[in-house]
Amino acid sequence: PQDIYRVLGEPAMRWREADGGERLAYPRGPMGFQTWMVRTDATGKVISVENVMDMAHFARIQPGMDQDEVLRILGPSFPGWTIYFKARDELVWEWRYCDVWSEPARFSVLFDGSSRRVRTTLSQPERLSQPWGRGDRREWCSR
Repeated sequence: PQDIYRVLGEPAMRWREADGGERLAYPRGPMGFQTWMVRTDATGKVISVENVMDMAHFARIQPGMDQDEVLRILGPSFPGWTIYFKARDELVWEWRYCDVWSEPARFSVLFDGSSRRVRTTLSQPERLSQPWGRGDRREWCSR
């Protein structure tokens, strides 16, 4: 892992895997469009490096999952966008990514506030949160 640390720095999160390896999360931000998940084997050799901010990884988030399971798939969300809705007893975590149309978008995981388990997820382009759909930011995803 020393080579990984030299190139990417300290991970934002890390988990020990059953096989003795590690899973290391490297979100690029703040509010970046990528989170790199690095897997190593028990000897520290890199097995895989992948950007987990895509629909294939989002589809793995299912109702009933706990927060640690979500973190192991997507890494940490941006803390500034974490919000708790008291009336619904709902906690929302949000990640930023570039969607399949190369537009900045947000993926949200909605947790039951009491059980801390996933209720549902949703995804939408950022421009939809702007008045009348303004704010085309496609150039941000083409960099």
